This record gives sequence, structure tokens and C-alpha cells, in this order.
Amino acid sequence: MAAKLEGGAYLSSFVDAVLKKLSSLDVNSTPMAKKLADQDLLRRLKLSLRSVRPVLDDAEQKLIRNDQEVKKWLLDLQDALYMADDLLDELSTKAATATPTQRDPGNYSSMCHSIVDSILEDSDDDDYEMGVADLVDKLESIVEEKNGLGLKEEPVRDLEDMSWRIESSLVESSEIFGRDNDKEAIIKLLLDDTCYAKISVIPIVGMGGVGKTTLAQLVYNDERVDKFDIKAWVCVSDQFDIVKVTKTLIEAAGGSFYNGDALDSLQTELKGKLMGKKFLIVLDDVWIDNSYSRQWKTLLKPFQFGKKGSKVLVTTRNDTTADVVKTISAHKLSLLSERDCWSLFVKCVFLSPESKEYSTLEPVGRELVKKCKGLPLAVESLGALLRTNYDEEDWDRVLKSELWEVFEDQNDEIIPALNMSYHYLPSSLKRCFVHCSLFPKDCLFKKDELVLLWMAEELLQPKEKKDLEEIGFEYFDQLVARSFFHSSSTYNNFYVIHDLMHDLATARAGEFYFRAEKLEESVGISNKTRHLLHDAGGNYPFSQLVSACDRVKDTRTFFEINLSRKDPFNMENAPHVFLSELKCLRVLSFNTFPLDSLPDSIGNLIHLRYLDLSDTWVETLPEELCCLYNLQTLKLNNCQHLKKLPSNMQDLINLRHLDIRGASIEEMPKGMSKLKDLHFLSDYIVGRHADNNGVKELGALANIHESLHIHQLENIMDGAQALEARIADKKHLKGLYLTWSYSNSYIDDSQDILNNLKPHRNLRKLSINEYKGLTFPDWFGHSSYKNMTKLYLYGCSNCLELPSLGQLPSLKRLRLSNFRKLQRVGAKFYKKVGSSSHGAAFPVLESLSFYGMDCWEEWLSVSSELDAFPLLRELRVQNCPALRGDLPSQLPALQILCIDRCGQLDFSLPRANALLELSVEGPQQVEAVLKAIAHNQLDCLQSLSLASCWSATSFPVASMPSSLQNLVINGCPYLEFPMLQQQHESLQSISISNSCHSLTSFPLASFPNLTTLRISSCINLKSLLASDPAASTSKLVSLTIESCPSLGSFPTLEMVAPHLEDLLLRECPEIESFFEGGLPPNLRELQIQHCEKLVKYLASMDLHDHCLIRLDIQHPYDNITSFPLNGSLPASLGTLNLRNFPSLEILDCKGLDHLQRLLIERCPKMQDVAGKSFPASLSMLCFNGFSLLRNRFQTNDKHILSKMSRVRNIRVDGAWISKALKLRGDGFDVTTSSTENGASKWTIVDLHFSFNAIGKFFVVS
Repeated sequence: MAAKLEGGAYLSSFVDAVLKKLSSLDVNSTPMAKKLADQDLLRRLKLSLRSVRPVLDDAEQKLIRNDQEVKKWLLDLQDALYMADDLLDELSTKAATATPTQRDPGNYSSMCHSIVDSILEDSDDDDYEMGVADLVDKLESIVEEKNGLGLKEEPVRDLEDMSWRIESSLVESSEIFGRDNDKEAIIKLLLDDTCYAKISVIPIVGMGGVGKTTLAQLVYNDERVDKFDIKAWVCVSDQFDIVKVTKTLIEAAGGSFYNGDALDSLQTELKGKLMGKKFLIVLDDVWIDNSYSRQWKTLLKPFQFGKKGSKVLVTTRNDTTADVVKTISAHKLSLLSERDCWSLFVKCVFLSPESKEYSTLEPVGRELVKKCKGLPLAVESLGALLRTNYDEEDWDRVLKSELWEVFEDQNDEIIPALNMSYHYLPSSLKRCFVHCSLFPKDCLFKKDELVLLWMAEELLQPKEKKDLEEIGFEYFDQLVARSFFHSSSTYNNFYVIHDLMHDLATARAGEFYFRAEKLEESVGISNKTRHLLHDAGGNYPFSQLVSACDRVKDTRTFFEINLSRKDPFNMENAPHVFLSELKCLRVLSFNTFPLDSLPDSIGNLIHLRYLDLSDTWVETLPEELCCLYNLQTLKLNNCQHLKKLPSNMQDLINLRHLDIRGASIEEMPKGMSKLKDLHFLSDYIVGRHADNNGVKELGALANIHESLHIHQLENIMDGAQALEARIADKKHLKGLYLTWSYSNSYIDDSQDILNNLKPHRNLRKLSINEYKGLTFPDWFGHSSYKNMTKLYLYGCSNCLELPSLGQLPSLKRLRLSNFRKLQRVGAKFYKKVGSSSHGAAFPVLESLSFYGMDCWEEWLSVSSELDAFPLLRELRVQNCPALRGDLPSQLPALQILCIDRCGQLDFSLPRANALLELSVEGPQQVEAVLKAIAHNQLDCLQSLSLASCWSATSFPVASMPSSLQNLVINGCPYLEFPMLQQQHESLQSISISNSCHSLTSFPLASFPNLTTLRISSCINLKSLLASDPAASTSKLVSLTIESCPSLGSFPTLEMVAPHLEDLLLRECPEIESFFEGGLPPNLRELQIQHCEKLVKYLASMDLHDHCLIRLDIQHPYDNITSFPLNGSLPASLGTLNLRNFPSLEILDCKGLDHLQRLLIERCPKMQDVAGKSFPASLSMLCFNGFSLLRNRFQTNDKHILSKMSRVRNIRVDGAWISKALKLRGDGFDVTTSSTENGASKWTIVDLHFSFNAIGKFFVVS
């Protein structure tokens, strides 16, 4: 039977935690504790806390009813609880770190004893005693007040023993009801290509909680919209930050993380991702009005480069937003019908109509559903509250609760059902949920990361025989099960809080939480503030936040997000301010700060439990860091300049999470075995010194979870020492990475070492790097490793045979690389000799890769009585030059095949039902593929790459797969390109490089849907036509032509490629001019490199009316002194790059009102720009290589400095010089001051020193 439906007051668990800390204090542990006990202060403190505990439930009920006196009382109580927690934490830390003679002499270094003692002594015993006395007086006053407020006492429940229904956490997404018609209507709009506009913006409009995002997800994941080349999802939220949205789109469209803020560069990058592609972009939760219309149009600029039929789906609550963004009518999302709401509710509570409880609960349930008023979010929340609880009394109590009326009357726009769900949360879950209000709306978070923060804030109630992390995961699962958290629809393993739930958390957080985002929307930091977050993506000045530190000395949390390294505030001083002012910090993140060192005063933060220095430039960590007795989490991700951890790391005996991935640690310090609470250790680096204990220290760390990477295994002396690591005992490890750094290990030692590093059978992923043994241990590939799904073996250069891996029952991915001496893959690979197994070898393997097998000659197929690879989807065999014979012939599930640099392979295609991607290299392989095409064996092929075939052959034109979309031909000079008699409808991308020398004209008209064409080193190519251009319907968007010496002009390209947007011409010396009428009408990006005649022609053209946004020219010839000759560049130009103009003296930038980025590279004679100044829009000016203009800038030429006065960012040979900033390095020191008209002027001082050897430079104010 499910537990009774009972919530808990928000502060109940806080009071219990403080009482527990007080009760566990040994009054004889320190003189101060004894003194406080003797003065009766500790007893009075405990009595006060016990007096307020029974009235907290009633106080919260009155708070819900907006009783302002009770609200003030609870605020004062919460403030006092924070104070009590800090004072007791200080006292317990003093007791735990008492001198060695008083406590355990082996657990804490003498340096840390003295430092902690001095910290606590500096606080002055009298001041500390007075603080406790003041706190007790305050609490006793609060106790006295409760009587006047009429607060009723209720029985105190043991919150730790509450039974929660955590089995439901596995089902977090309910079936969608009542949205079939809406879904079909939206999909119809998405698939409609008849719209005149190039892209269509479709708003979905509806009130909060009605299911706009859910509907968008439903549409986004429908297989019918998989026809789009690119699909991307971005949560926009109420801060419309065009830079942030563009960055997210770049990443979502397949790009890497972009660490710049220049909008022009970002949009150019995004344009490249979208160029010629048909895309679907979802912008979720958009809030803009008419004042944002210009920014909205700017955001859409890169979208114009996509293919016609591209769509943008926008979800919004606001009709005004829909009017601003729409290109077609908005889709209005109505409330769910009562019938659909009931179906959703039944699904959420797991109530089967066939169950005996259904008939009893249905009348109450239907009445409850009515209170949700057609909002799916409300139904899900209420259903999650009652999930698997079939107690009619509980349901009736919720239905008849007077809180419904109270919540209805509140004017805070929070849905009553959400308030009701929150009301019934246990106290600990309330605190954990409210803590999430610190993060911005739509902020993505990971489960384990959030649990670490909850741990640091002591929001988790410890339980016997359970790790804190396990408790935190239970809390998290409960909040997911109760619909307070939702999994992200776009990023695996990430979660998000619905914006209405976020509003609820923010409302409950009050003034104890402060998010510094928008200055105009901030109410100011309260002296009660304990948790701070600064969002550098907003306009809240960081300097203002730092200056407020003296008012919030009791702050426990500080986070910085979206930090720009060009922030105008002196970020370097911020850590000193924080560490000197905020002594109560428990959570501190300097992630991405421009830090190269951490102040020694970090040791003063005795409460600190979470420290994040990831992505900083720290080179050393002070030993004082090891005095942080309470530290649980230390994150040093990507601290690339950090080579050493402090020598006293062993003193961090409460450390549970140490992440040094991406750091340059050379060896682990001694004493790591004393960190017995360590729950996560990312890496362990075995030292070279004899006194380092090798991996023996790992043996004591039995509780490590997740993944562990052990480096420098060559420093382990022998197998006996490896056994001391006790890897086999680490049953919680999911991933193990074993790496030897170089190849001078003895073979026998390597084999013994690997044998004794045998992992526990629970392991899921294993990676071996640079192993030098001849064979693998017997445990390798044993079928008892039933959970192993991924196995990677790299650089095993001495191995003569592969281990038996075919009997691993769950293996899905296998990569084998650089087995330099391996000659044969035989029967042993599939199963061990003498094995009686009759099942298929590699029964679930999906991906198999071989790379760099220099001596591999033979791959024996499995015997006829044993099947192999029944589910293999991807096979790659690369750089195996000696491999002969053939591939396995029966691969029924194969979809991707890549054969590269395997010149001896007697290649024939495996029998596969639906091969989609094929890439081959070498004459025999190319001929085999062409033969297979001729015999119609590749009817499903979508992507084909042919390389390095020197024999004369031709495409089987009549049999070219109709499904083919992408074709790459490289290094096949005698291959005859297919001159089709009919149009090929499906081909979208063609690349020809150093191939098809017989090709004199490209049959562009044969490929009506071609969007991307690249031709390089086709020495006889003269034109791009093979038929009447009037018959062409080409959709070509991107064209690249390189090293085609016979190619002349493009007299009719405008007719053949009217949609051309991106054109690159390189080393085509015979092209003299463009076609009549100038540039193609839709051209956005033009790059011309080493085309002497064409550049001279271009310089004389009137380009003013063209819509180019990027122009990039390289011209290593002496025939141009001014560019352009007639002073007319396109007004739309956003980026201009001029490279290698040896004679260029003057650049004419007049009329370039949209120019944002200008690059001048290797133009030695360039000395000036025409006009009075650079364009006011210019945000980035880059000099690479010497030029007279750069020299005038460096030598403080007033004429040039005045022209640059409004340029925000200047970059010289890769180093940034930003306005109002100084640069360290390259011999410059640049500062600014104001002129009479308010503009800035540059002052240049020659410092004459070079960059730091590690290439590090950064800006400070």
C-alpha cells in the first residue's frame, strides 16, 4: 500500500538538520564548545529550535493565505537558521580539525591544523561567543513571537523515515492526448513547400502550461519531418539574447562550441551550417514585442541562406510575439477537453480501467481534473502527486482542500494545481526544488551535477547505509516523477524546469536567492541573500555585484555563467574580493574566469564544500586549498596549465568528487588512499618516483563510481604492484580507461600488469591505449562481462593476435587501432578455443572499426556453423595496406561501409540488404563498386565516395542509383564522369577533386536538385554547361572551383544558377570577368584567391547595389594600389578580408554602414583608409603581418588613432586589444581615454616583451 499523502513545511528539514548538527556536537571537543555549554547557550539554542519545529506546518498554511506577519516571522526564522548553521559548522569544523594530540594525529597535516586554528582564532573567541549569544536571543524572540501569531503545534513527523514512491521515476513522459489534429495541422504547414517566402515562420500560441512545447516536440520527433537536412531546437526564454541564440543554433546544427561574441562572425558561422540546407528550427518560449522586431530580423539573416521550404517553429504565450515573428497565421493551441484531460490523468496515476480501484476513484478523479481547467501541465502535476496512491481518503482530501480557493485567489499567475503539488512535497524536496530557482529559465542541468550542489548546500538528509549521492539521486528521481523536472527534448542526459515551475520555485525562494541578470528587472540584493548567481549574458554589471559583497557577507553560493573574457570589469581581482568578503561560502564557481593563480586566502573558506576552477588558466594550486576540511567537490576540468596537485591533498578527507579531466597533472600526490569517501575520481596518473606508491593508493578507494582513467601505466613496476590497485573490487565503475604513455615498457611486465588490472564484471566500457604485451589476459572478452557495450583497443603494437571478443553478449561498439604486428584475424577472434558456445559471434555488435593495421594480411571469415555480426550496421577498414582476401560476405544489416588505404584487398561487396553509405579507396575497390552499381546491387545507396583509382573506367550511367544524394570523387584522373541522358533528381552534393580529366564541361543541367558543387584540379574543365541553360532548373547554392587552369568565364551562370549564394574561386588564372549583369542576384559570400584577371575586373566593378555580406580576396600581384578602384563596395557587406595585396595603399570603406569585421593581412604598403574614420558599425579590426597602417597604429599616429576611435576590438597577430583594456604581450600596452566629444582615443606604449611561452594572453581593465 502506498504511503499516506503528506507534505512537509519548507523549513522543517532545515530545523531538523541544524538540530542534528547541534546534537552531534561533542561539548568537550573544544574549549569553545565547552564554554558555550557551560553558559547554557547550546541548550537554549536547542530548546528554541525544538519550540519552533511543531508550528512550522501551521505557519506554512498561514503563509499560503498571505499572512504578512507570519511571512515576516518565517523570513526571520530562516535567516536565523542560516546563522545557526554557519556558527555550528564553524564549531564542528574546529572540533574535527583539532590539534593532533586531541584528535587523530594521522588525518590532518600540521600546516592545516595551524591555518584552521588561526582562522578560527582570528574570528576572536569573544566575537564568536557574542555571535552565538545574539543568535540565541534572536531565536528566543522568534519563539516568543510565535505565540502572538496564534501558530498551532502539530505532531512532528520523522522526515527521514517518510516512504516515497520512487518506482514511478522511470516513467516521466506521459502519452499525448487531444493533440492529434494540432499535430497534423503543424506538420502539414512544415511539409508545404508552396509558400512564396524562402523560409516560413510558424508561431504556436497558447497560455502557459497548455502544451506548446510538448506539441512542438511531438512534431519535431515525427519521422515525416526527418526530410529536413538540419533540425535544431533552442530554448529562448524571456531574455531574447541574439548572440546566445545564434551560438546555440550553431551547436545544434552540428558545429562545435563557439567561444566568441562577435555577432557577425557567429552569423557567418551559422550561415555556413545552413547554406543550401533545408532546415527546421524550433525556437521555444519566445518573448518579444515590437521593440525587438529589428533584432528578430537580424537573427533571421543567416536563415535566408537555407534552402526554400525551410521552416521556423516558434512557441510563445504572447500574441504580440506571434505578430512580430509570423510569416503565416499563428496556430492557436486551445485547452484540452475534459475527456482528454481525464485520459491523461488516468495515464499519469497508473490507474487501469480494469482495476478494482477505478470505479471508486473515478468520481473524485474527474472532479480533480476539472480543477486543472484544461491545462496538461496541471493534469500531469496533479497526476504525479497521486501516482500509484489509490487511497480514496487521500484523493478526497486533496479535492476538498480549501487551498484550491486560496491558490485561485492569489495573483501570481501560478497554476493552482502546481501550487498544490508543491504543497504536498516533503520538506527536503521543497528545499532542493526551490534551490533550482537560482538558475535562469530554461537552463539545462545534469542529474549528477545538481546532486553535487545539493550536497554542498547540505540539502540532503543522510541515511544509514546510503551514500549522499544515492540519496540525492532519489530526491532527483522524485522531482522528475512528480513533474517538477523534465528531460530535455534536444540533449541527452540533460533536464530542464518548465518555466511555470521555475516561476513557482522563484516565488518560494524569496530574497534569500538572487539572480543578477537584467539590471532593470532586479530589485536589489538583500542583506538576507545567501545564494548568488551572475549571468554575464545579461546587462547586470559584474562590478556592481562585487561592490555589494560587503552587504552579503553571509552568502553561501556564488556562480558566474555566460562569462565573456572581454568583460570590462577587472575579473582578475574578483577572486580576492570574494575570498576576503564572503567567508561563509559553501559553493564557489570560478569556471572560465581569467585566473592563472588562486589566492592563498582560499584556505580561509572553512565552510566551502564545492569549488569549480574548470576552464581557467591556473598553473598552481596553493597548499592552503588542502585546509578546506569540508570540501566535497573539486572540479579542475580543462585546467590545461595545471601540472601538479597540492602535496597535502590527503588532508581533504571529506572529498567525494575530484575531476581533473583535461588538466596536465603529471602525477598524483602521496596519500590519496586516505580519501576514502571519494565517490568520483576522473583520472589517476601513476608517478615516476619510487616513493609515489604507484597505483597502490587506488586500492583503498573502493567506492569510486562512474569512470576512471589510469595514465602512465609504464610506471607500475610489475603485476604484483598492479594488483594492489584492486580494480576488480571496484564494482561501481562503469568505464575503465588504461593508458601507457610510451613504448619502453617490458612486454612481460605489460602483460602481468594488464592481467592484474582485471575490472569488475559490472563494467560497461573498456579502453586500452598503448598496451605493449604480445597477448591479452584470459579475462579479456570473457562472456561474464555481460554489461560491456563498448570496447576500444588503441596502439597495441606488439600484439600478434586479437583477443576472443565474439562472446561478449552486449558488445555494440568495437574499435581496433594500430595493431602494428598483427597478421591474421582468425577463428579465435570469434570465440575462445574449446568454447562450447553455439550462438552467433558478436550477436549485437553494431559498429566495427579497424585502423592502422600495417601487417594485417588475412581476415578469416567465421566457420559455416557459426554466424557472426547479425546486427552489424557500420564497418570501417582503414589504412590496412597488407590486407588480402575479402571481407565477410554475409552482413545482412550493414548500412555504412568504408574501405580506405587497403590496396591489396580483393574487394567485393558484402551481401547487405540496404547499404546507405559507401566509401572506398583504391583501383580494385573503385572498380568493384562501379561493377556493383552496373548490376543494380546498390539500389538504396545515398552517399558514395570514390578515391585513388588510376585506371581508365567510366560510370555505369544507366544504373546510377536513383537514391544517391552525395557523390565524392577524389584522385581518379581517368574516371569518366557520367554524362546523363536524363536528369538525376536526388543528387544534392557533388565534389570532384583531381579527377575526371576528360571532363571539359560539367553537366549542371542534369542535376536539378544539386545545391553544393565543388570542383578542384580538373585540368581540362572549360565550362559548367552541357545543355541548353534555358532548360535548367538548378538549385545550386554553393559553388567552389579551384585549380582549373582552362576554365574561362561564366557567361551564362546567372541563368543556370540563379540561387547561388556562396562562390569560391581559387587559382583559376583564365577567368577574366563575371557574366553580364555582374554578380548573381542572391550571392551572399564571395571568395576570390589567386585569380589575377578576375580581381582586377572586380576592383573596377560597381558593387554598391549587390547584397554581399562577406568578401574575401587574396591577390599576390602588383597591379592594384587602391581597392575598390571606384570606391563602391556593397553597402550590405558585414565582413571584408583583404590578403596578400603587395601594392595596395588605400582601402575605401565609404558607405559600408554594416561592416562589422575587417581583416588586413600581408598588405605591406597599405597605409590608410579613405574617409574620416572606419565605419561606425565596425566591431573587429584584425592586422596579420606587417603593414604601414599597423605601423602607424603602433607608433601612436593621431590621424590613424582618430579613425579607429570607435572600433571596439582590435586584434594584432592573434592577440586581442579591446577598448578600455590592456593587452599583456606582443610589445603593446593600449589604453583609452575620452576626448571632448565623448569618443575614445588610443594611447600606445611600447612594452617590448613577448608572449608567455604557453601562448596565454588575456585582457584586464
